[in-house]
Amino acid sequence: MMTLQIDKARPEEKELVIRLLKEADLPTEDLPDSLPNFLLAKEGEALVGVAGLERFGSVGLLRSVAVSPAHQGQGIAGRMVEQLLNNADKQKLEAVYLITTTADHYFDRYGFIAVDRQEVPEAIQQTRQFSGLCPSSAVVMKRNIKHQTA
Repeated sequence: MMTLQIDKARPEEKELVIRLLKEADLPTEDLPDSLPNFLLAKEGEALVGVAGLERFGSVGLLRSVAVSPAHQGQGIAGRMVEQLLNNADKQKLEAVYLITTTADHYFDRYGFIAVDRQEVPEAIQQTRQFSGLCPSSAVVMKRNIKHQTA
């Protein structure tokens, strides 16, 4: 079994990311060019997972969490989500939101709770993902970030 590496995405890896997200039926049209705050999980050279956190002022949008079908059920997404939430804490974000049509129960375990679309901050409402790429039936979830002081 190869070892799994989780690293920050590099701009030149965007095509690989798009391929994996399309395989998972996730939107790719609004991916940021240089993939800042995106993590990639790789086995050797093969991309097996992706997750991103877009920052909007004091809040973030967790997005593009996907793992290739052959690697699902191994905790890969969880490791990336945990790392991104830790980064959100270090960056002093107040809350992280996500939009999902299928994975709301998955994100419960990370402390995300479903919220009314009207309660979502303007910055998140203005994202393409919120305003059009994800259907209005999608569940919007929020997790408050508690800044632990060392």
